[in-house]
Amino acid sequence: MLDILKRIINISERELRAFLSRPIFFVCLVVAPILFLTLFTSMMNSGLPTKLPAAVVDEDNTHVSRAVVRILGSMQETDIVQRYSDFTSARKAMQRGEIYAIFRIPRGTTHAALTSRQPKISFYTNDSYYVAASLLMKDMRKLSELAGLAITRETLRAKGVNERAIMPILQPIVIESHPLGNPYLNYSVVLSNLLVPGILMLLILLSTSYAMGIEWKRGRQKDLLNVAGGNVIVAVWGKLLPQTLLYTLLMWFVQAIFYMYLDFPCVCGMERMMLWGFLSVIASQGLGLFFYELFVGEMRMAMSACSLWGVLSFSLAGFSFPISAMELPLQWMANLFPLHHYFLLYEAQALNGYPALYEWPSIAALIGFSILPVLLLPRLKDGFINKEYAP
Repeated sequence: MLDILKRIINISERELRAFLSRPIFFVCLVVAPILFLTLFTSMMNSGLPTKLPAAVVDEDNTHVSRAVVRILGSMQETDIVQRYSDFTSARKAMQRGEIYAIFRIPRGTTHAALTSRQPKISFYTNDSYYVAASLLMKDMRKLSELAGLAITRETLRAKGVNERAIMPILQPIVIESHPLGNPYLNYSVVLSNLLVPGILMLLILLSTSYAMGIEWKRGRQKDLLNVAGGNVIVAVWGKLLPQTLLYTLLMWFVQAIFYMYLDFPCVCGMERMMLWGFLSVIASQGLGLFFYELFVGEMRMAMSACSLWGVLSFSLAGFSFPISAMELPLQWMANLFPLHHYFLLYEAQALNGYPALYEWPSIAALIGFSILPVLLLPRLKDGFINKEYAP
C-alpha cells in the first residue's frame, strides 16, 4: 500500500513539473476559469439588462400619446433614446443597430379611442438580439394593455360608473406573483451558476484528454507505466490527481464567490454545494478519460469528442430550454451529461432546499461518470504497451 502511494506521489510530482513547463496548463487550469467567472458576474451584475435603447414614432402627437410615451420611458428595461416623426427613419436606425425596438402610435389613435373605436398600436423588435428584444417586447406589450385599460376607465367614469365598480370590470382577477428560489428574478442567479461551472467542466474534459494524450505524443507513455509499476490505475490516479485538486479548489472558489460574496440563494448550505462541485469535477474527469480510452493514442479525436460533448451539454442541461419540452430521445440523452445532473442538484438543493435523498439519481449519475473509465481500463493498458501516437 505504501509502495502504491509513493508511486502515485512520484507521478503527481512528474505531472506538476509538466504543468510548470507548459503554459497551456496554467491557462486552462487557472486563467481561463477566473476570466470567465469575472466576465459573467460583471456582465450580469444587475440581474437583468436595464434601459435598453428604443425609439418612438408618435404620429398622433396628442396629450394622450405623449403621456403613453412618458410611461414607456419610465419602465425599467426601456430607454427612449429617440423620437421620430415617420416610421422609415426609425426602421433605418434599427437596421444600423442604434435601437432594439420601435413603438409606433398611428395618427388618429386618441380620437379613435375616445369615440369607442378600436385603434391599433404597433411595436417592432429586432430579434437578432433575442434578450433585448424580449425584454422590450414585454414592456411595450404591458404598456399597450395599460393604455387600453386607462382609456376604458375614463370612458366608464364619463358614463357615471363609480370607482369601486370600475376596478372589477378592468381587473376581475388580481394576480399575486411569488417567485420561488429566485425571488429577485435575477438572471445571473441561474445563468452564472450554470455557465461558469459548465465552462469549467468543459475545460476539465479537454485538459484530461490532453494530459493523457501528451504522453503518447511525446512517446513517454511506457515510461509513465513503468513509474506506476505496470499498474494502469496507479498511472491514471497519479496523472490526474494534481488536476483534481486544482479544479476542485477552483470550483469551490467559484461557489464561494456566488454564495458568499454575491449572496446568491443557497438554501442547502455551502458544504453540500461544495460536495456536488467535487462530484462534478471527478465526473468530468472520468468522462474525459473515458473519451480518451475510446481513442487511445489519438489525442485529436479524443479532444474533439470532449469538445462536442461539452458544448452539447449547455443545450441539453435544462437551464436554457426545459427538458420536459424536448423530444423524448433528447430527454434520455440529457442524462448523459454531468452538467445536467449538476443543474438538477443546484436547482433542488441550493434554490429549493430539498433533501438530498430526492436527488439520488443525479448523485449516482455523477459517481457513475467518475468510475466509467473502469470499463475500458484493459484497452487503456493495451494502449500504454502497444499503441503509438496517431497525429
